[in-house]
Amino acid sequence: MLRGIAIALFGLLLMIGGFLAFTSPPRLLSYYDRAMGGGVNARLVAEDVAFGSHGQTLDIWGAETSTDIRRPVVIFWYGGGWAKGDRTSYAFAGRALAKAGFLVVIPDYRKVPDVRFPAFLDDGAEAVAWVAANAYEYGGDAERVVFMGHSAGAYQAVMLALDSKRLEAAGVDPAIVKAAVGLSGPYDFYPFDSPRSIAAFSQWPQPVETQPITYARADAPPLLLVTSDGDETVRPKNANNLAAKLRTLGAPVEVKNYGPLDHEEVVMALSKPFRSKGPVLADSVAFLRVQLGE
Repeated sequence: MLRGIAIALFGLLLMIGGFLAFTSPPRLLSYYDRAMGGGVNARLVAEDVAFGSHGQTLDIWGAETSTDIRRPVVIFWYGGGWAKGDRTSYAFAGRALAKAGFLVVIPDYRKVPDVRFPAFLDDGAEAVAWVAANAYEYGGDAERVVFMGHSAGAYQAVMLALDSKRLEAAGVDPAIVKAAVGLSGPYDFYPFDSPRSIAAFSQWPQPVETQPITYARADAPPLLLVTSDGDETVRPKNANNLAAKLRTLGAPVEVKNYGPLDHEEVVMALSKPFRSKGPVLADSVAFLRVQLGE
């Protein structure tokens, strides 16, 4: 009965244009996820935590019950074309990964048009530095840190996993990164052919330096690159091209293609209401657990 009520309420919200005018689709999905039981056995450990040098903030998700066991940390970066998005709208991802056994950190980062490349990446590196220094306080294990993200967030996750010098500049040992999962991410997209990529990257004098594929290296941490044939926003060639280069170098990489799923459906599949769309959550968690030796 409660499930039916939740579905009915969600349908009602979809019909209320005024509500949607002030609520992003990811935030609405987080509401729906909670109504459908996505919040069971997961909790918001801390919110609006300050980090970095530009007023950034982050949220932390964990299991409902705390223990003395230190949990591995997954830093999850959300998407939005480097121009929009916020950490609170991705509570559904935080809850899902927390229930899977991780301490989940979802950091905000500066966006276009206020900044351009590489400012948002520098914010990401500062988030990693914060985790390295503070994870223990919140029940996390700073020796077991993995990255994950969707779309522009996958760009953040994979770029930071590959470009060791950016982490070093933030005072972080790149060895902190044990693995990374990129969901529907752009990794080989020059020349820039979309308004968002042009706005975020075209001013940089060396475009090749903006591309994750440039930083492929033999000693890269293991990567899982998730893509889908139905994605018309970030084409599968991004994952396939990066994977091919990493394999040539002998680096560990896996690619999973979820067939007809579109760009948004891949990340929606992390939520409880849409998990049946594909095993994105289960496959990502299984990959990370293997890399963490669990």
